Amino acid sequence: MDILSSIDFRPKLFSALRHYNMNRLKEDVTAGVVVGIVALPLAIAFGIASGVSPTIGLVTAIIGGFMVSFFGGNSVQIGGPTGAFIVIVYNIIAQFGLHGLAIATFMAGVILILLGLFRLGTIIKFIPYPIVVGFTAGIALTIFSTQINDFFGLGLRDIPGQFIPKWGVYFRNFGNISLPTLLTALVALAIIVLTPKVSKKLPGALLAIILVTSGSYLLGEYCPEWYSVETIGDRFGTMATDIPAPHGFTLNMATINMLLPSAFTIAVLGAIESLLSATVADGVTGSKTNSNTELIGQGIANVTVPFFGGIPVTGAIARTMTNITNGGRTPVAGIVHALVLLLIFLFLMPLINYVPLACLAAVLMVVSYNMSGWRTIVGIFHAPKSDISVLVVTFLLTVIFDLTIAIEIGLLLAVVLFMQRVMQNTEIKVYSEQLDVAEGTDLSQHEVLNVAKGVSVYEIDGPFFFGIATKFDEMMRSTLTEKPLVRIIRMRKVSFIDATGLHNLEILIKSSQNEGIHVVLSGVKPKVRQVLEHAGIDTLIGADHICDHINKAVVMANLIAADIKGRRR
Repeated sequence: MDILSSIDFRPKLFSALRHYNMNRLKEDVTAGVVVGIVALPLAIAFGIASGVSPTIGLVTAIIGGFMVSFFGGNSVQIGGPTGAFIVIVYNIIAQFGLHGLAIATFMAGVILILLGLFRLGTIIKFIPYPIVVGFTAGIALTIFSTQINDFFGLGLRDIPGQFIPKWGVYFRNFGNISLPTLLTALVALAIIVLTPKVSKKLPGALLAIILVTSGSYLLGEYCPEWYSVETIGDRFGTMATDIPAPHGFTLNMATINMLLPSAFTIAVLGAIESLLSATVADGVTGSKTNSNTELIGQGIANVTVPFFGGIPVTGAIARTMTNITNGGRTPVAGIVHALVLLLIFLFLMPLINYVPLACLAAVLMVVSYNMSGWRTIVGIFHAPKSDISVLVVTFLLTVIFDLTIAIEIGLLLAVVLFMQRVMQNTEIKVYSEQLDVAEGTDLSQHEVLNVAKGVSVYEIDGPFFFGIATKFDEMMRSTLTEKPLVRIIRMRKVSFIDATGLHNLEILIKSSQNEGIHVVLSGVKPKVRQVLEHAGIDTLIGADHICDHINKAVVMANLIAADIKGRRR
């Protein structure tokens, strides 16, 4: 019972329904219908760009979108396939096939659920912004590069997956541009770009698909001798109109080991994107996301969709903002959006066959432009050099190599960056003869303590973790002029101590004792003291040598020093 009560899983849907009314239902239904219409072309485009069929893209949006709204921790989050996953999904399919993608997505879902169960939702938010911007911009450029073939009608097959070889193939084949295809793409692009200038409520992508598909069909019927463009039906055949039957997949340790890096990438990317979307939504609506519940909800969605052939699911910022703009305020809007997509899938799927691939390429190019965040990148270039280098490294790794490497090294950079900044902000001070108790505090009244000769005071101003432990040891040795009789280690600002800090502290105490030097700890916080006692430091040093205030520590150290001097006379 205690384990269940500690799980932070409280879907927003259930709390929202407690005070639900008809007015709220009308607003949610309206928003859900609009979002469903907006999500349609994106689901199709993301499915095709990821290397699967449009059917799979829609199925993912239907099932994943429903799960995210039903189990998630944000009131307005809209889930589904997103552009961020295109690169990783395409690479997984290229290496391991659809079966490998299903296993990787399932494992990513399990990882997301575990992140939520272990209450790591808030930690994900602390990934440095330059890393997020770097791999998001890298993904945007990669998505853009995958659409060149369909946008210009080059007619290429088996295009290399790597960025540089891919562009090499493009440059060698730009002489094969299809003018009808290029004109179709440019018209679609113009409609998407100009629609918001007419009305921000009109879905430009959907409008482009309807108008361009209609025009392409008529031109193909009446002017076939000069107008011919490739459509979804030409490449994928007739689209199915039934939700795929659930199917299983085989799991073994060899497969798990092989696909774990990809699953980890999907999980981290999904967590970052969904929580980033939720944070943006909270800023607009004033609500508060339960990050752990959101991760569990995203995990449930990603555990479920592979059984129906789906691709990874996460929160989609653009669709979530569309939901908010049109009045959606509860997860009911997200559920309605999934039902709208289901109805389109069941009754209008045959019409999808006539959509030109050049039109979808235009949709994805606009998506990649919006993802790139070039204004943010320009802003970061005014930041410290360390942030700029992290952004550039993450961007280049994403583009030149792949997203898995970029996220793994990006997270490593985040850890190193964090440690570097903590170490830069953590000071180790040395005192002798006199010590001002009020130094480093807001107290206006200064109290100066006289420190006896032979007593050295070392203050650690910050957490005592593995990076600082070595720094403290080096500092103490470099400032040693003559062997002291007593060492006071002032720990009033040590908020936590890790295993390396404990180990170094234990070595310091033992080596000091071997040299006949007493060690007194001062200002130890209750939580830190518990850790010290659990590690047996109190037994090693003597419980009375761990003081809660510097005054007591200095008095004790002075008495010890006087006693030692007296015995030496």
